[in-house]
Amino acid sequence: MQQPASPPADPPLARTLTPAAARALAEAEARRAAANNASPDDAHPAEIDGPKGPEPTRYGDWERKGIASDF
Repeated sequence: MQQPASPPADPPLARTLTPAAARALAEAEARRAAANNASPDDAHPAEIDGPKGPEPTRYGDWERKGIASDF
């Protein structure tokens, strides 16, 4: 028994972008370029009086002094 032939694939449609969409894509590209060019020192300021040891939120819970709470 033969299976019916699948319909031919539609050719890709050419899309025209609205000015707002083009502007949003340009802004996103500029942000990506800035993020790629940023040095690791610019990523986060030094933490003052933060928790010692591993980040307490690394598993999605907050743990302080042995007590864990979900958020």
